[in-house]
Amino acid sequence: AGQAPAVVLCDDACSERFAGIDGAPAVTVSDLAARLDGVAPRATEWSPDPDEVAVVLHTSGTSGTPKAAVLRHRHLSSYVLGAVEFLGAGENEATLVSVPPYHIAGIVAILTAVYGGRRLVQLPSFAADEWVRMARQEQVTHAMTVPTMLARILDVLDPATGGDGAGLTSVRHLSYGGGRMPVPVIERAMGLLPGVDFVNAYGLTETSSSVAVLTPEDHRAALAGADPDGRARLGSVGRPLPTVEITVRDRDGVEVAPLTHGEVWVRGEQVSGEYAGSATGGGVGWFRTNDEGWFDSSGYLFIEGRLDDVIVRGGENLSPGEIEDVVLGHPAVRDCAVVGVPDDEWGEVVALAVVVRDGMAVGEADLADHVVAHLRSTRRPALVVMRAELPVNDAGKVVRRALRDDLAAVYRARTGDSPGARSPGRPERTEER
Repeated sequence: AGQAPAVVLCDDACSERFAGIDGAPAVTVSDLAARLDGVAPRATEWSPDPDEVAVVLHTSGTSGTPKAAVLRHRHLSSYVLGAVEFLGAGENEATLVSVPPYHIAGIVAILTAVYGGRRLVQLPSFAADEWVRMARQEQVTHAMTVPTMLARILDVLDPATGGDGAGLTSVRHLSYGGGRMPVPVIERAMGLLPGVDFVNAYGLTETSSSVAVLTPEDHRAALAGADPDGRARLGSVGRPLPTVEITVRDRDGVEVAPLTHGEVWVRGEQVSGEYAGSATGGGVGWFRTNDEGWFDSSGYLFIEGRLDDVIVRGGENLSPGEIEDVVLGHPAVRDCAVVGVPDDEWGEVVALAVVVRDGMAVGEADLADHVVAHLRSTRRPALVVMRAELPVNDAGKVVRRALRDDLAAVYRARTGDSPGARSPGRPERTEER
């Protein structure tokens, strides 16, 4: 608070959380509205300088401490101009915004809707049944969700899970991003909503939203394809946008061949990579995402998750997403997340948190056996814990650092392992970029 003037604008119900912060007085929405009542708008000068700061957004902090990402006008303008046709929306089109306005997806949803001329419908906080009700009531045509949100929306729609089966007749375009989409979830979505164009958009706060896209045509071709490689692309984030470059590199910063895992690097006009006034990058113009990924032979990018989330068991790297996809294929599982927890013998072991569907039951050992039936035995969860819900942030993304702490404590209590065990050679987890 001592570095810059600041005021906290908050909901009335949250005012006590921010009371007494030195240098950052809290003002409630109701109080602000009362102060502005009857006040005439004042003409102000604004700078057209593309290098002026447009917005400062905190990263989600799901894996580590959030960081303040600086986006300048040229970054956001580059994305909007490359992604949207000016006033190209039809007069009956409406966008449903259900992610927070302090999230990059919320900012971009507002900018692209205004530039395209599309009506905006805002859902202040996400609840699946309310999302469906609002989409139907407002005849929403476009929307964006994160994978966790989409899975819960499908439960409201699907008769097999108690849904009404009425679908979303007005929705024509549904994009998703902000996390790894499990293949079973998108397959289910395409089956329940066959008339919807689905788009997987991969991007970060620091890249002004999407840098790679799996198009509706890609989705349909992958779902209908008999070729295993082609069908596997349903689990990809598509191809890079024409306005950016993406490479995958090893620990030394050397670009790797297709089908080889590494860190995803990106550069382009929309990429900032700047935090609180200091730029980062592995080379001139390149931004290191801290995401693990790989390209297939046709240039489709696959994201495995945050490098910090990789589980190192006895020196072997395990991908949480690979295990989560298998667990979500179990009919009794509504949601799940996999993290690594410290273990005295192996350094880290697989820990699985599961949310079971209402009215169904499954044993911990059964789920562990289910994983081994589809993957190598090294992927078998050493710990399976049932939870009513997973910890998620306001954008619907699983907060893995909180889940990791929770499951590590459970594992220690069950096994008596020491809290400080790590895999040999395993670096400390770094802050999320």
